[in-house]
Amino acid sequence: MAEDALIIYEEQINKIDTLLSKMLKGCEAKCTLLVDKDGHLITRQGFTHSLDTTALAALLAGSFASTKEIARLVGEPEFSVLFHQGKKDHIHMSIVGDRSILVVIFDDRTTIGMVRLYAKETAIELAKVFQEITEKSGAKPGLSHEFADQTQDRLDDIFQD
Repeated sequence: MAEDALIIYEEQINKIDTLLSKMLKGCEAKCTLLVDKDGHLITRQGFTHSLDTTALAALLAGSFASTKEIARLVGEPEFSVLFHQGKKDHIHMSIVGDRSILVVIFDDRTTIGMVRLYAKETAIELAKVFQEITEKSGAKPGLSHEFADQTQDRLDDIFQD
């Protein structure tokens, strides 16, 4: 497990899902995804049944990674918001904190301005949740290692027989 990996518990996922649902209703988007910068889907809300969200999450993270390099080449530290406009559907992506990407997929029932407004507000609230997660994991640094060690010991006991 990576040193900077976060463990997100059900209580925090529920908070995140509530924030995403509120944003969807407010800006009348189709769906939203929260993706870590490594391309792993954290959670999703809305109409995602027709999407391959796993592949989409990886591609969106890759898009942000390549855009970060473009930003560096033109003298910017990072572009924090990306927008892709299609014929029917559009994608708005924004950085949340330093480790995740908020993705909103919407159509012409709403405007980019509404999506940007709600995404910005939601990103601020999500950053608070991630700060809480970071603080909790920092407060008990040995907890996950302790659990892993206990689990490994138990597996060793089972398979040694």
